[in-house]
Amino acid sequence: MAEHILEVEDLRGYYRGTFGVVHAVDGVSLTLDRGVILGIAGESGGGKSTLAQLVSGTPPPLLHLEGGRVLVDGIDIYNIDSEELRTEIKCKRMSYVPQSSMESLNPVKRIRDFIFDVVGQRTSKRVLSSERKKEVIEMAANHMKTLGLDRPVLDRYPHELSGGMKQRVVIAISTLWNPKLLIIDEPTSALDVTSQKRMIESLLNLKRARIIESMLYISHDLTSLRQLCGECIIMYAGKIAEIGDMEGTINDPLHPYSRLLTAAIASYDSKGRRKGELKSIAGSPPDLRYPPAGCRFHPRCPYVMDICKTKEPPMFRTGERMGGAFCWLLASQSGE
Repeated sequence: MAEHILEVEDLRGYYRGTFGVVHAVDGVSLTLDRGVILGIAGESGGGKSTLAQLVSGTPPPLLHLEGGRVLVDGIDIYNIDSEELRTEIKCKRMSYVPQSSMESLNPVKRIRDFIFDVVGQRTSKRVLSSERKKEVIEMAANHMKTLGLDRPVLDRYPHELSGGMKQRVVIAISTLWNPKLLIIDEPTSALDVTSQKRMIESLLNLKRARIIESMLYISHDLTSLRQLCGECIIMYAGKIAEIGDMEGTINDPLHPYSRLLTAAIASYDSKGRRKGELKSIAGSPPDLRYPPAGCRFHPRCPYVMDICKTKEPPMFRTGERMGGAFCWLLASQSGE
């Protein structure tokens, strides 16, 4: 059996505030094997970024862990002290690059000085000696080559870099310690097509160079997921709708939501002509302060049955395909 680098068990995370309680991630379980790139897709508000924040071990102030476990490299990250999480788990075993992470670079510091600060934080040595700084510069320069960044980037300020370069700098800093797992959220969403391609190539280079082993890649863009990922999870309204291999999910989706999601992707033939008709998904995602009973997709599903409105579906598997879907339509096909 393959060894898991990440195990998520019945994870629940809710936002709590004056607005009420938002059931943003509600009973999610998944595993990620070593060497695998797992993609997570779905509409905005489906819980993808919230899941990444919970898996990172340090959710933002309004997001609360309500239940479940997260094991990274076999370690329950919510059952260790904050110092161990900071110095032994983050960056060394797991690294998290959040959405819009390029804005995290200090605008008044050169990239090299920002790196010195990060190294000081991660090694409990707040002030680095001159000798140690030279070592860090050499390590960072060599590391950045993997991401297509030249040494002079270290001497620049963030405003002197393009959006794509800033994003790759953040990824380079996040992977300085060769983490086994990289969690990355929407790294291409703010980039032009050329920069998106370069970003995807850079991420693949990190894996080829064995700087990282596995990746949890979050995106609303199934096209970019397809270029990177071997496996895919489709999330909807805080829950997993479908999980399986990437090509199977794209070419033969099992869940009605997955089918509608893939039908909304523009595809073209060899002559640049669009194939098929683009379709939108009727309705809107539910207000997760008041999630619907049963299957959360049932108010928008064209195949809704009475059972869908009252009883939450388990995961059904069909044939020899990896994974399966949480949909009552598959009950007769699964043999379960």
